[in-house]
Amino acid sequence: MGIGRCASILLAVGFAATNVGCSGAAAKPGSLRTAERNRQSSFGVNQPVTYTDKEQLMTDTGPVDDDAPEEFTETGSGLKYRILRKSDDAKATANDSVTVNYRGWLDDGTEFDSSYERGEPISFPLGGVIAGWTEGMQLVGTGGMIELTIPSELGYGSRGAGGAVPPNATLHFIVELISVN
Repeated sequence: MGIGRCASILLAVGFAATNVGCSGAAAKPGSLRTAERNRQSSFGVNQPVTYTDKEQLMTDTGPVDDDAPEEFTETGSGLKYRILRKSDDAKATANDSVTVNYRGWLDDGTEFDSSYERGEPISFPLGGVIAGWTEGMQLVGTGGMIELTIPSELGYGSRGAGGAVPPNATLHFIVELISVN
């Protein structure tokens, strides 16, 4: 399947990503909290926008489990994740290729890439993407959905990715694992 009109930010490990970014589609109600929340902590520090904070991020995605966690789990590498739709089906390994639908955004909710926006899922080898994706996609089963918060060092680091992802940016993704190939 082709990458389409937007360059896939995920695949920009071995080459420079340019011409990246997609605008979001019209919002529709999601299955979790859909009202955009004021993302300030009690200390007045802005908190990153999560998938369930902004209706636009939920556009075109599949259902979320009623008992999906609100809190993220953190791995030893610093990757944060939460499984929004459980699946007991096959999980990928770092040597597999996967087919997914996904949406990526920055801390402030600015979307920088989306297979949903392009209207087709994408397939790629997990060994050819950013480290946060390689690690994160091994945590969800086929048919499941995961939200990832990827620290800069597991993403694009100080180089960023084209004009869409600034240097040292934390990346956020919602990913539906369609198949392990």
